[in-house]
Amino acid sequence: MKAMAEPGPGLGSPGSERPGSVSLAVSSSLSAFSSLRRYGTELSVGELKHKLELVVGISAPWMELELRGAGGELLARLEPDDALLGSFPVSDGCGLHVTDRSGGRMGQFEDVSQVPKYEMADSDYDKRTDSVRSFLRRRRWGRFDEEAERQRGAEAEQRRAEEAELAAAMTPGSRCLVSVPGQPQHRGTIAYGSLTFKPGHWVGVRYDEPVGKHDGSVGGRRYFECPHPYGAFVRPQRVTVGDYPEEDDGLDEL
Repeated sequence: MKAMAEPGPGLGSPGSERPGSVSLAVSSSLSAFSSLRRYGTELSVGELKHKLELVVGISAPWMELELRGAGGELLARLEPDDALLGSFPVSDGCGLHVTDRSGGRMGQFEDVSQVPKYEMADSDYDKRTDSVRSFLRRRRWGRFDEEAERQRGAEAEQRRAEEAELAAAMTPGSRCLVSVPGQPQHRGTIAYGSLTFKPGHWVGVRYDEPVGKHDGSVGGRRYFECPHPYGAFVRPQRVTVGDYPEEDDGLDEL
């Protein structure tokens, strides 16, 4: 009786999902990433190349295919194009590396800064009737709700006025208690009155403890004197002026 030939790797071998197919880790010379793909072993090398075009972004005529083992060692070069994938020592877990012979470079499809981008002038975009801006304008939502915008502007102006009034009432040298949400309360002394070095009003505080952020100078300009890091600028609504003497830490009794 004639002995039956054992199936080769990938041709119905244990571990395959179905007879005549293999799972390969596809990588390329254009990318640092790989992807797991399943291909039929009845495919010719030429047919396999065309299937790989959408995976690696390389045109089939410029592909050079290498079959690699799990450790990256070269098992075979897949050529010629009419050879069948199953005629090579292919099995689940092998790697299929695609080299681009057209001169492409690693990462050229990953660097989006090199991709030409379409840009439209704001005035042209404003004329479109099928844009998100046009949709919001028709429904008077968001910034196109004029009444809501006026109300928000009035509320913001009122907050600024209240903040300015609070800051103006805080005289340098006054004792204070600073209450910032999520932080312990700290005592200190008003060291600088209302300041607008950035949006809103700020009050300079010299803390009794080293819990501040600077020594009274910000952006290269000095506003008051104190050791580092005892100084801070705080929103006036977080500062309460009153009789807050320095706390006794008991060190004189040691």
